[in-house]
Amino acid sequence: MTGTGTGSGLAVRDVVVRYPGAGRGAPAVTAVAGVSVDVPVGEVLALLGPSGCGKSSLLRAVAGLEPPASGAVAWDGVDLAAVPVHRRGFGLVFQDGQLFPHRDVAGNVAYGLRGLPRDARAARVAELLDLVGLPGYDRRPVATLSGGERQRVALARSLAPRPRLLLLDEPLSALDRSLRERLADDLRRALVATATTALFVTHDQDEAATVADRVAVMSAGRLLQVDEPEALWRRPASREVAEFLGYRTFLGGGAGAGSGGGSGALAVAAGGWRVLGPADPEPGPATPVRAAVVADRRTRRGRAEVDAVLEPEDVRVTAALPAGGGAVPEPGERVRLAAEAGAVAVVGG
Repeated sequence: MTGTGTGSGLAVRDVVVRYPGAGRGAPAVTAVAGVSVDVPVGEVLALLGPSGCGKSSLLRAVAGLEPPASGAVAWDGVDLAAVPVHRRGFGLVFQDGQLFPHRDVAGNVAYGLRGLPRDARAARVAELLDLVGLPGYDRRPVATLSGGERQRVALARSLAPRPRLLLLDEPLSALDRSLRERLADDLRRALVATATTALFVTHDQDEAATVADRVAVMSAGRLLQVDEPEALWRRPASREVAEFLGYRTFLGGGAGAGSGGGSGALAVAAGGWRVLGPADPEPGPATPVRAAVVADRRTRRGRAEVDAVLEPEDVRVTAALPAGGGAVPEPGERVRLAAEAGAVAVVGG
């Protein structure tokens, strides 16, 4: 989904957010340190980073819930500094959904539609409940809903008045992994179907890649990289970004089996190595290959693996055994390891 709607959308320029220090006389804490980013109309941008990196503080500044110490937030070129939260035309979805317990599902979804005639309001509620996978739930009491159903209702309620920007702050983080994965797919479909411009905060890179058109990685209040999910995974801008994404082994640089050549260093994700067996074809020149000495062996989830020390990096990694089976290498035995194609990135360069 690309920004194909009218208007320029959200523009954040050099925004700084600070909070008072914890004790009397303590210095202020900078949560967002001069971030600039754009979200064109029709695009979904994920703010991705570890807890405490400033992503929720940046979202609150966009919403108007937190006044920036400096910088500007604008929509379609209009500065929002003097525009209160309820006048910005933005929707909000939080981790707990914040549903109204005294209203049924339809009453929650219809909350922002009070200016519509009754028939139009009912039609919009039915449309949104169908979109989020809850058809026929309109008269259900909120207390009878599961956690996933509550978040679906919260999403439907936020989409009902057709906000010009939807702000989602870790909306799936309280759910279990399998449910989060399903809801991430459903959230993406709902945002695309409604052509909603959105800013989505998460600490989970898989969620970010599923939901968003582009991902903005933050750390310690700074914006490190903004890119499409696949480009972000394939070419992290720095070692800090690569480590956050799950890359664990950093080779000397260059592409291919050798230690040199090319631009930027090579990184291999956790679980990205395999032992080359005698029947395996020789990897191509773009595949990192290293000699290694087996340090240990084990079985995990029914699959035999070895821990081995790479040469010349002297780095310990875990490697899967060849798919064809065969004898498991003994500790002290020398082997050759190859990196899986989908687990290799060029860092910087």
